[in-house]
Amino acid sequence: MSAVPARVRPTTPGAVVAHVADLAAAVPGRCRVLLDGAAPLRPQDPADALVDALRAAGRPVVRVHADDFLRPASLRYEHGRQDPDAYLEDRLDVGALAREVLDPFAADGTYLPSLWDAVRDRATRAARRQAPPGAVLVVDGELLLGRWLDAELTVHLTVRPATLARRLGPRDAWMLPAFARYEQEVAPQDVADVVVRVDDPRHPALVVR
Repeated sequence: MSAVPARVRPTTPGAVVAHVADLAAAVPGRCRVLLDGAAPLRPQDPADALVDALRAAGRPVVRVHADDFLRPASLRYEHGRQDPDAYLEDRLDVGALAREVLDPFAADGTYLPSLWDAVRDRATRAARRQAPPGAVLVVDGELLLGRWLDAELTVHLTVRPATLARRLGPRDAWMLPAFARYEQEVAPQDVADVVVRVDDPRHPALVVR
């Protein structure tokens, strides 16, 4: 039996945020949200907007950036600064993000807000924090899915390959094979709870499966 093709529902950026906020707010107790998208798609923007929407709904929010949990430069660039396989496999310290943020947040509400300053290439030495009861953790980043990171809600921003190539530009075109592998091996559009097409960020569309 062939799979039913996905349909898209045109919407607005505000409506996307409201939809995700409603889903997160409906989760009892603490909720972890992963907002996944290539850097040129600016996943941090809807993640930031989600903070305001959730607070308006009466939920306290914790905001974390996956890019504050990168590996040291010696590991990220072990195979060179433009290796797409390393960008996919070695850039993010997945274990640290799970160990220091996602897992303890679910267990007792504690979390580390940041671990590594990639610009200075040194530890941030941030202190652990305690989230309020019923808090929602919002984490944005790229290539987050399919890595055994536990979350109650996952959101994936996607565009056509040609759109991604255009937004990356010639300087960062070397990253394209990393995102192609991600699509092939992880199929983020199939595993995410919410998929949003943002070829035109002013006019996004929800993928309805």
